[in-house]
Amino acid sequence: MEGSAKRFQTFEDMEVYKAAREFRKAMYEITRRLPALEKYELAIQIRRASVSLTNNIAGGHGRWHYLDHIKFLLQARGSLEELIDDLNVCDDEKYLPTSEVMELKQRSLQVKKLINGYLRYLRDKKTGSSFVLQEESIPHSEADELVQRSAESLI
Repeated sequence: MEGSAKRFQTFEDMEVYKAAREFRKAMYEITRRLPALEKYELAIQIRRASVSLTNNIAGGHGRWHYLDHIKFLLQARGSLEELIDDLNVCDDEKYLPTSEVMELKQRSLQVKKLINGYLRYLRDKKTGSSFVLQEESIPHSEADELVQRSAESLI
């Protein structure tokens, strides 16, 4: 495959998945630093949303229908938004330094941009040809004949 662009084969090869996976690892690391009182609350919420982020990217890739794939990516984006809110909790409760929260939010923004770009790509693939009007013009005399035949078949 020398000289040609590298094409991804599995979800693990996709840039959006790689970025989401790294973000998930960073969020998991945070859960290990939360206070004990958050062990069964915020930590579990962060872990579930983090796994949902990457699971939905992977699950969407396994769908062969564009709309299903898009639905899964929208779920992944929703999980990412939940994680941003969880970072706000960490900041509000002073579980993390504000600078670290801001850095993680910046990383989440990069993941969101990749998800949005992938969504745009899928939507364009799905709708690209369906919005193009593809009519051939036919000479008036032929059109008149078609209309006449159609009218006769109705009688």
